[in-house]
Amino acid sequence: MRQGITDAVKHLLIVNVVFWIGTLVIGTNGDVFTNLFSEHFPLNKDFKIWQVITHMFMHASYVNTGNGVNIFVLHILFNMLGLWMFGTPIEQRLGTKKFLFLYFSAGLGAILLPLAINFFNFYSIINELEAAGFESTKVISMLNEEKYFKEWIDVIGMERFNELNSIFYTSALGASGCVMGILVGFGMMFPNSSLMLIFLPIPIKAKYFIPLLLGYEVVSGFMGGSSMFGFNVGHFAHVGGAITGFLIMWYWKKNSMDKYRWN
Repeated sequence: MRQGITDAVKHLLIVNVVFWIGTLVIGTNGDVFTNLFSEHFPLNKDFKIWQVITHMFMHASYVNTGNGVNIFVLHILFNMLGLWMFGTPIEQRLGTKKFLFLYFSAGLGAILLPLAINFFNFYSIINELEAAGFESTKVISMLNEEKYFKEWIDVIGMERFNELNSIFYTSALGASGCVMGILVGFGMMFPNSSLMLIFLPIPIKAKYFIPLLLGYEVVSGFMGGSSMFGFNVGHFAHVGGAITGFLIMWYWKKNSMDKYRWN
């Protein structure tokens, strides 16, 4: 493989950086830009259809540690590093069209899994409120007005109420799901390549490293914890991107092998 950077990877890096700059300069702490292009819960009034795509280019950039260091620089830094490292050899091998299909499909898969989980949890709470006499459409309308009845907490408890708010108001952003799909694709194409974590400088073959990483994301999704992409991340978004990447690469690999079989 030649060294350097491929065209699609280069342009994806540029677009991500441009969007990241937008979060720095448009609005207070980037809130206007972030609210417009991050992916909101579909029942939230701030949800727009283009967010299904634009959230893949968004990265948090507005929390300061107090000493002038913006910790969310790491969010875009690790994602873009992964895109360059693993995306370049994949684009070289598959070509630009297939690479972009893999990239954006993984990004879509990254929102579908957590969205399904969120809808299930959201409506399980709504059903409890409906059983207590609160109309679901009224509940959703009040949430969009950022209002609520104190009686809701009496019915579902503070923990469930906080979960309801978290689902409804938290937006998703980042290229991590895309990168996870690319990472899985890299592992399937170059299984014997050695990879290392920054904090664990021991070379591990991709065919072992990536399943371990995915397993860690699943456990962290249920129990909470960090990720190779940082803290306060969507673990199930990473899992969704990884599963999508695996299915696409498996299908392509299967079809390429079928050409050499006798029928």
